[in-house]
Amino acid sequence: MAFNDLQQYIEALESRHDLKRITAQVDPVLEVTEIAHRMVTCGGPALLFENVQDSGYPLAINLFGTIERTCFALGVQKLDEIADRILAMIPLPPVSSFTEKVKLLWQLKDIKNFQPKAVRSGSSQEVVEQNGDLKTLPVLKCWPKDAGRFITLPLVFTKNPDTSQQNVGMYRIQILDEHHALMHWHIHHDGALHYRMHKDKGRDMDIAIVLGCDPATIYAATAPLPPGLDEMIFSGFLRNSPVPVVKGKTVDLMVPANAEFIIEGTVSATETRLEGPFGDHTGFYSDIEEYPVVKVKAITRKDKPVYPATIVGRPPMEDSFLGKATERIFLPLIKLQIPEIRDIHFPCEGVFHNCVLVSIKKEYPGQARKVASSLWGMGQMMFTKLIIIVDEDVDVQNCSETAWVVFSNIDPERDIFLTKGPLDVLDHSSAEPLYGSKAGLDATRKWKEEGHKRTWPEKIEMDSAIKQLVTQRWKEYGF
Repeated sequence: MAFNDLQQYIEALESRHDLKRITAQVDPVLEVTEIAHRMVTCGGPALLFENVQDSGYPLAINLFGTIERTCFALGVQKLDEIADRILAMIPLPPVSSFTEKVKLLWQLKDIKNFQPKAVRSGSSQEVVEQNGDLKTLPVLKCWPKDAGRFITLPLVFTKNPDTSQQNVGMYRIQILDEHHALMHWHIHHDGALHYRMHKDKGRDMDIAIVLGCDPATIYAATAPLPPGLDEMIFSGFLRNSPVPVVKGKTVDLMVPANAEFIIEGTVSATETRLEGPFGDHTGFYSDIEEYPVVKVKAITRKDKPVYPATIVGRPPMEDSFLGKATERIFLPLIKLQIPEIRDIHFPCEGVFHNCVLVSIKKEYPGQARKVASSLWGMGQMMFTKLIIIVDEDVDVQNCSETAWVVFSNIDPERDIFLTKGPLDVLDHSSAEPLYGSKAGLDATRKWKEEGHKRTWPEKIEMDSAIKQLVTQRWKEYGF
């Protein structure tokens, strides 16, 4: 089912006994993080804190904290169902690139039916607070050495000043005082690009920080869509219905009509402040760096809103499940460009940009190197520091099996290949920020054309007839 807003999703979670209300008072400084961390680690329910210290608003967290909950949030039994829907809509005419294929997909009639629907009013504007006070929100301080309180689940709306195309991204926001905050966006993100374009024109940029949408819209803000593709259309596709949007009260942006809170303001073209440290999804504190100042013009909200939050840190955390959704949803689009790929797995320990496991149907010598090079050339895959390639009979979703095969198959001198290129901003291992080395590991079976003159051994496997027999008699054996 498609959810109209965050509160409808919360009610649905509660009806399926997947949400716990907490009436005892909790402190948003560190205490909420410790509770939520324990819930994620044990696969526990979503949480609704109804009595948050120094705030009149309830706080919802762990909304995507299991695979089952993430599937429920996106209205499917399995995440691959969304991939199947996308694959069924892929245009037939051959085109030359992955990006062109996705753009053609977005031009289909059915997709256009998911364009955001403009409405005259929405519940997100039931209350309008001019010069709204950020400190009334139950914003978390997640980790002991964080520089302060951070908004952790925002949908940040910006606009390209040349094309008027809007973008939605999810970037953390550090609260400075009642009316000022810091916008932490990475140089490669569209929001940062829009900011630089406004800055080059010598003017501040309108911004809308949206808190608490329906779960499909929240997820869409995290999706690695090619530049120029509208996250709100993608949300409409996931929801099977357009996202209703309304004009901002003080900014020239269209924002979700059913959001819980909308912080409207401007990003300064000239003023920056030191932001961080912040305990990030890598499991380490990120650096202290200069980021632009956001000045709040207004906060609009529902009459009785719920504040959404998440925590990141050493994996697995809640964001691991959003990452898994991206892995499954975008796999068929990757296969369009690299058809020999059979499966991909981003282990949570690789925090989505440190490592990816890839199985391929190998048909010629050196194919693993070709696949790795192709992946490094695709969008945000350019940040991947370690790409490990195995044969198609290896289950890359099983990290133990994959590790056994990789450790057994590789000859380091022959099979490890290095290159250099862009790195994620949060990668702390390289000598310089944003740029460094990457490694590919070819753990496929080697052919004589690849210099392996010996016979490659077969894996030990039980006879299939015996396996079937034992399966049939398993209960007879008392197991």
